[in-house]
Amino acid sequence: MIAAFRKRARQRLAAWVRRRQGPDLLPVMLVRRRLYILPTRAGLAFGFLWFLMLLAGLNYANSLALFLAFLLAGFALVVMHECHRNLLRMLLVSASAPAVFARSVGRVQLTLDNPAPSARPAVAAALEDAPPVSVDLAPRGRAQLTLPVAAARRGVIRIERLRLESAHPFGLFGVWTWVHLDLEMLVYPYPAGSLPRPVASGQHAGAHPRGTTGTDEWQGLRPFRDGDSPRHIDWKAYAREAPLLVKEYSPTGSELCLFDLAQVRLPDIEARLSQLARWVVEAEAVGERYGLALPGVAIAPNRGPEHRHRCLAALALFGSTHASV
Repeated sequence: MIAAFRKRARQRLAAWVRRRQGPDLLPVMLVRRRLYILPTRAGLAFGFLWFLMLLAGLNYANSLALFLAFLLAGFALVVMHECHRNLLRMLLVSASAPAVFARSVGRVQLTLDNPAPSARPAVAAALEDAPPVSVDLAPRGRAQLTLPVAAARRGVIRIERLRLESAHPFGLFGVWTWVHLDLEMLVYPYPAGSLPRPVASGQHAGAHPRGTTGTDEWQGLRPFRDGDSPRHIDWKAYAREAPLLVKEYSPTGSELCLFDLAQVRLPDIEARLSQLARWVVEAEAVGERYGLALPGVAIAPNRGPEHRHRCLAALALFGSTHASV
C-alpha cells in the first residue's frame, strides 16, 4: 500500500516537473528556476542539533551557546548558497546512448561544461533510481560522465529523463534538477546460434574471387599465398621493403550471402533473430558482402560499419520491442 502510494506520488511529481520545465534541447543551461534544493539526512540531523543548542541557550541565557548557535546558522546558510551555486549555470552539452548488444550493459554518455572561473566539485548524474556517478569540473573545463544502463533484451530503451545533482560542500544540502531529453538506446539481438552461414551465388561463405574485371571492386591487401597470380602482387609496396602483399578484388554487387529469417529453422523467434545477428557479425568480421531479408524488410547485400548497423537495427526493431528507463 505504501509502495503504491509512493509510486503514484513520484509519477505525479515527475509529470508536474515535466510540465513546469518542458522538453529540453541541447545544450541545456541549468538556470535558477529549474534547480531544487533541500536538506539531506545529515542536514536534517544538523538542524535538529542546532535547534536543541538554540533552545538550551535561550533557556539558560547562555551567551556562548547563543553565539555558537547563530554562528552555525550562518555557516548553514553559506553552505546552502555554495551547494546551489555548484550547479547554477552549468551546461549539459551533449548526451548520447550508443547501440549495444542484448545481455550487456549500455552506456549513456554525457558531456558537462563549466563556464565559471571556479571549480565545481562532486557534480553527479543518475538515471531515475540508479546510483549517481560523480565528476569534478575544473574551472572553465569540460568533463564526461558515463551512466550504465542494463540492456537485457533487444529493442529500444527510451531514457525519458536523467538527474543532475550535487551535495557539495559538506553534504548538508542536496541540489538537483531533471533533464528531459527522450534519448533512445538501440539494443541489438544477442548474437548466438550454431547454424552455419548460408551459401549463395555458388560460392562458399567467406570465399573471395581471385579474378578481376573492369567492374571489380578493390577490397584491400592480404598476405601472399601459394598460387596467387603475380599480376595481383603490390610490387610498389614490396619495393618499399614491405611484406609480399596481394591485391584482392570482388565483383561489384555480388551477393555472397543473403540472411533470410524464413530460412532459419528454429522454433523461437528470438533464437532466430539471434542466429541472424551472429551471421551478420561473422560476415562483417571476414569482409563478406551480405544482405538481410525480414518480413517487410529487404536490405541489399553490402558490407561496412553502416551496413552492419542497418542490418542489426532491423533485427533489433523487428516486432517493435520498447522499454523505458
